[in-house]
This record gives sequence, structure tokens and C-alpha cells, in this order.
Amino acid sequence: MAAPKNTLKAALARGEVQIGIWLALVSSAAAEIATEAGFDWALIDAEHAPNDVAAILDQLRALSGGKAAPVVRIPSGDPVWVNRVLDLGVQPVLVPMVDTPDEAAAIVAATRYAPEGTRGNGAVLARATGYGATADYATTANDEICVIVQVESQRAIQNIDAIAGTRGVDCVFIGPADLANDMGYPGRPTEPNVVATIDRALERITASCKAAGIVTFDRNEFAPYIAKGVTFLGAGGDALLLGQAMRDLAKGARAAAASD
Repeated sequence: MAAPKNTLKAALARGEVQIGIWLALVSSAAAEIATEAGFDWALIDAEHAPNDVAAILDQLRALSGGKAAPVVRIPSGDPVWVNRVLDLGVQPVLVPMVDTPDEAAAIVAATRYAPEGTRGNGAVLARATGYGATADYATTANDEICVIVQVESQRAIQNIDAIAGTRGVDCVFIGPADLANDMGYPGRPTEPNVVATIDRALERITASCKAAGIVTFDRNEFAPYIAKGVTFLGAGGDALLLGQAMRDLAKGARAAAASD
């Protein structure tokens, strides 16, 4: 038995737009809702949300069998983190703060078994192999891993062609907030200079024939980003959606009470 086919990786390779949601609430219930909500993927965030390996596992189980492909953003390109999430059965992995092609290549290597890479061979004991049920996992897993690298600095933008051209990188994801900060516009990712920089980066990524990704919480930006070639589109997050819904509900209830 071989490693499962990575449907998200295949769709991105075909140039199909894949829409997803950020999961930051560390909630299996939120993951269950997300996987049947109509998204192509759901990303468990372990960089800016308090997700440890056990919490990631719980949410992967909640996503199992659903329609949204599970993605995990790990805190860094540390091979220990890479190995842990891959052994959990994760196939698409997003790695933040990638500034150079050497860093991108090291991340790719950490996701591959030898001779293509340096991934530790212990998945026979783990969820990735169904706890030993997938006999051919070690010889088939490499082809199904989807490496998404996040560029979010001026240095990364300067290296965008080389990063996108790194063998084994499937998608280059732009982090607008950190990029804006690094460019001297903290909290202002819609500054014209930042927008122009993002647009140029998207052009370079798509020219490399790699998938381009970004996240936005503004619905008015969905169509423009897709028109610019984005195929891995983060369309919001569970924490923000719940927060907005709660605030709107409280405001409406307060308004009703005040009108009595």
C-alpha cells in the first residue's frame, strides 16, 4: 500500500484555485465545521496559535474524512517540527519566514526520505502509515508531500525567483502583514507600495510555474487576487469570524434592548 494521494498538491499543480480557512482556535469542533463548510483546505496554525503536536493531532482527526484537506503551518523550518507533523500524516506543510533559496532547499530536504532528503525514518510507528499498515509509505511518501514556503520580508522578495525556482517547492505564499512591517508600514498591508510589491511577487511566482498563495480577511480582495494568479487563497480565519459574529450579535442585542 502506497502513501495517500495528495489531492491539494495535485490541484495546485493543475492550476486550480484552492480556497481555505485558517484555524487558530485550537478547536476540534471548529475543524469539524470547517471541513464541511465548503473549503478546499483548512490550515492548522502552529506559528501564531497555541497548537502543540497533541492539539494538531486532535484537529487532524476532526478533519479526517471531510472535504477540506488538512494543512499545517509549523513555527519554523526546524526539521524536528517537519518530521513530527509529517509523521502525523500531514502532507501539505507551510513554513514561515523563508528568506533564501538555501532555506527553501533545506525545508524540502527535511520533508524527503533519503536519498532525496534527510527526513527521519520512523513513520512506521506513526499515524502517517496507519501505524504500520501502509507498507510502501517510505518509498512513496516523497512524491505526495506539498511544500509551501512563506515569504514575508524584503530579503525574501529580492530572492523570490530563486525561492520559487527551488526544486521541491510547490507553492510560494506571501505574508502581507509581516511584509508590510518589514517595509516600514506596520499594520498597513494595503499601502500602495506594499500592494505593488505583492503584485510583482505574484507575477514572479506565477512566471515560475509554481502556485502562488496569500491570505486576506477582506472579501473584496478575493477576486482581484485570483485574477492576479493566486491559486492557494486563504479566505479568513475561525477566530476572526467567531469574534466578528459575537460582536455583531452583542451589538444587535444591545440595540434592541436600548430601543425598548
